[in-house]
Amino acid sequence: MRFMMEKQIHIAMLIGALTKGGAERVLVNLADYFAEKGYRVTMVTQYQKENEYLLNEKVKRVISDISQEETTGNRLVNFKRRFRKLRNIWKAERPDVILSFIGKNNMMAILTSRFLRIPVAVSVRAEPKEEYYHTWMRFMARCLFAWADGVILQTRRCFDFFPEKVRRKAIILQNPVSAVFFRERYEGVREKTIVAVGRVDENKNHEMIIRAFAEIAQEFSDYKLIIYGDGECRKKLMELVEEKKLSEQVLLPGSIDNVADAIYKAHIFVLSSNSEGVPNTLIEAMVMGLAVISTDCPCGGPADLIENGKNGILTPVGDIASMREHLRSLLADTQMADKLGIAAAGMAKTYRPEHVYGGWEKFLLSLLKNR
Repeated sequence: MRFMMEKQIHIAMLIGALTKGGAERVLVNLADYFAEKGYRVTMVTQYQKENEYLLNEKVKRVISDISQEETTGNRLVNFKRRFRKLRNIWKAERPDVILSFIGKNNMMAILTSRFLRIPVAVSVRAEPKEEYYHTWMRFMARCLFAWADGVILQTRRCFDFFPEKVRRKAIILQNPVSAVFFRERYEGVREKTIVAVGRVDENKNHEMIIRAFAEIAQEFSDYKLIIYGDGECRKKLMELVEEKKLSEQVLLPGSIDNVADAIYKAHIFVLSSNSEGVPNTLIEAMVMGLAVISTDCPCGGPADLIENGKNGILTPVGDIASMREHLRSLLADTQMADKLGIAAAGMAKTYRPEHVYGGWEKFLLSLLKNR
């Protein structure tokens, strides 16, 4: 450990882009934590896109994609050039450890850093079978992860995807939650709102919430459903809202920056995903003390967080009727909703930033020590 005390540790992080999503938010939060603690941090992304999370000004940003001039009509040539460029970034930056997030990035991190004597930790952020959706990708992940120095998984169920040689170097680390969500639980009269937060895509299945709410909207005409987030399904959902004649009760305002303030006084938080790792938005809603309803989706993240009927409610994936009845139950029984919210707020102790960030820091430093 003497090496660590005498030298500023350099952590490189790899992800596709910093567009607003759960995994991207976790990595940006980690980058901010390490930068503020005095570590040197380099964020490597393949792309730079619109609607990205803001990076701490102390974090260096490097783009790894090849330029338009370097791009050819041959996919193999393009891959070789991207591979070479990323490997050259590692050679130039010389990080002490690489932390990679999501899918192909994990494979590229392992392959491009081979024989450079840089420890690599790869993180699977969702159900492995979903994140590695082709047969060849699943085969490669199971093989290549054996070369990684550390593997970060979301739930115990994720371990079943990998062979024993990968499981031996795998660990579950909790998602860091922004400090803005840690506040006294709101004890006043709650707003008559049902809220959902997340990327508006097929997997998040916000259509399920809209259809469930549509069946009880007249019964609870003073309530609104608000879905915060943007994505390819937003237009389709807005058309569904018009079709159901619910434009006064169902709102899709798009992405916002002040999520904590927006949901703080809400009556119910809903997560309707078909699959998830451990959903950041669900953790955030629970630590703030909201009553939550979530699909019991693979790879088991919501089930790890929710003790059904005690600190939240689990409902089957895609089951609109079940979602409708759970919504009706909590809207009709505000005392039950309040009881669930109070119990959910107890999670705040587990997800305190100093506890969670410390776990990530300890793990990454252990990889340096092992090397």
